[in-house]
Amino acid sequence: MPIGNITTMSLSLQKENFVLHKIHSLTGVVPIGFYMLQHLTLNSFSIAGPEKFNSVIDFFESVPKHLLLGMEILVLWIPILFHSVYGIFISSRAQNNVFEDKYGWSQNRMFFLQRVTGIVLFLFLAVHVATTTVAKYLSPIGAELIKYDAWHEKLTGTGYLWLAFYLVGTVCASYHLAYGIWNFCIRWGITVSAKSQETVQKFSAVLFVAVTLLAWGALYGFLRG
Repeated sequence: MPIGNITTMSLSLQKENFVLHKIHSLTGVVPIGFYMLQHLTLNSFSIAGPEKFNSVIDFFESVPKHLLLGMEILVLWIPILFHSVYGIFISSRAQNNVFEDKYGWSQNRMFFLQRVTGIVLFLFLAVHVATTTVAKYLSPIGAELIKYDAWHEKLTGTGYLWLAFYLVGTVCASYHLAYGIWNFCIRWGITVSAKSQETVQKFSAVLFVAVTLLAWGALYGFLRG
């Protein structure tokens, strides 16, 4: 193959990777990040008690199932699948310099934790979706599987292993989203200066704490019974 063609292919591949990286960061914020905040906010209705939480479930169950499933697949699960698979691809190619003194600065540690939480989230979401959304569609009791009493029994049983699973999973999700916004702003050219990046980094730290508290508050609501 002529050298010119090899160079063209190489540039084309770099351009494709650049585009995929931008799409990857975008899907992490919209729609995945937006859905996560909405999902946790609705789950926090558990704090108000079984009736309030179950009313949220009943509202979504009133939507025709084929329409709801189609929206979930198109708007949520396809973006999540792309984001997860391409994220694992990025992680497999990244260098792990976080433990070297030369590279052990805060942003490198943030990037390292982003990759770790991304892998944990891939496993967490696989289990979560299989035991909630998929199980709901396959189970003869349907939505009862994800209503308040079912969550209370699940999180307080089996030695609180499910509770530990969700505590870890949600804190990883909170960090991944918060740092993802910081990374998104850089990748899309929103924060160019060091000062603007530092400002968003501080915002991400506050967001991480806030979203974690929101998620853990929802879990606390299910524990009260």
